[in-house]
Amino acid sequence: MDILRAINLGIKVNGKKVLENINIYIQEGQTVVLFGPNGSGKSSLISSIIGNPRYSVYDGRILFKGRNITDMPTDERVKMGIGIGFQTPPKVSGVKLSDALKFCARIGGTEDKIDEYAKLLNMKSMMDRSLNDGFSGGEIKRSELLQLLLLNPDFVMLDEPDSGVDLENIAIIGNAIKKMLQRDKPQAERKKSGLIITHTGHILKYVDADYGMILHRGRIGCIGNPYSILDSISKDGYEGCIKKCLKFPNLM
Repeated sequence: MDILRAINLGIKVNGKKVLENINIYIQEGQTVVLFGPNGSGKSSLISSIIGNPRYSVYDGRILFKGRNITDMPTDERVKMGIGIGFQTPPKVSGVKLSDALKFCARIGGTEDKIDEYAKLLNMKSMMDRSLNDGFSGGEIKRSELLQLLLLNPDFVMLDEPDSGVDLENIAIIGNAIKKMLQRDKPQAERKKSGLIITHTGHILKYVDADYGMILHRGRIGCIGNPYSILDSISKDGYEGCIKKCLKFPNLM
């Protein structure tokens, strides 16, 4: 079953086209990695899927669990089971991390998992601090993932979870994402799906993906094996990888 479909999707920001003719099909239990240079529209894509009103759909539609959510407000999409991890989450002074986690757990039905997940992400010592206020880059990423784990979405989008993170934190973050997306379970038992944006590909050392895509100049330029795509990007750059993908699709 397709959990998410973007069909001929076109997106504008402030009247300017940023995405055109985007077609994505993600099945239940699948994890997909999205590559692309800066400014290619990766963050615009996931912002559109979550329903950020700054991003207007001028063409196509978005389906989630078979339902058209193109014009649905963000809170309704979240209630249906869509989650998002931002590249730069906000800092919220005066709101304790523990209170934010309790709120997330009530929504996700995971009240009994708060302690377990906090230990998994090494956040037990941060519970009484204001949300993300004064946190390091790695701590902010871990805080965001902890909230997402407790929200327990069926489909999660992560915007560069491996950027600006040291080796110790990437291991913690990678293992948490692996658990969230059920990549530690046999394929037939996986129900969670994900779309992960990455520049470096470091996350692929911890979270295997079913396939990868390149978003380039507002369009999907290549679809294939994520490890082959990453290797080609490192050798040939994005444009070279796309040319190779179009010429030799079986190699990707």
